[in-house]
Amino acid sequence: MAAHDPSRRSLFVGRASAEPALRPPWALDEAAFLDTCTGCNACVQRCPEQVLATASGGYPVFDPRLGECTFCGTCADACQARALDRSAGQAPWSYRAQVAASCLTQQGVVCASCRDACPEHAIAFRPAVPVASPAIDADRCSGCAACVGACPASAISIRPHCLEAA
Repeated sequence: MAAHDPSRRSLFVGRASAEPALRPPWALDEAAFLDTCTGCNACVQRCPEQVLATASGGYPVFDPRLGECTFCGTCADACQARALDRSAGQAPWSYRAQVAASCLTQQGVVCASCRDACPEHAIAFRPAVPVASPAIDADRCSGCAACVGACPASAISIRPHCLEAA
């Protein structure tokens, strides 16, 4: 089977700078995932939180707008092709939350919805004038997306996080 080149596909469909897909927990690296995933979508069908969806090309993605991932492992258990593999004991993914400039605190509005929703207590508020602003602790953030739906300004997104080598 030929390797899939996502950058080439993006070029043909007019999205040369497309955001990388947010794959389900425990997904293999992108190239291996695309080579291994059969597109059966058993992971999407079995997700009890219903936060997985089928993207263009038929591959599953995590959609943070649909809710929080609890990392229950049901999706990986459903993947017979092993494109989602939690047997190595690694973290489910390296996604982290990011706060955009459209955050209400940047407009002087007091809001702590994201902090209140975060099960990892990864969002703290730094004192600032006129109001405190959120800061994400990347070491505590699991990328679960609980904060995404809680944000009234849609100012939080989930992005791949580059982990520095120790």
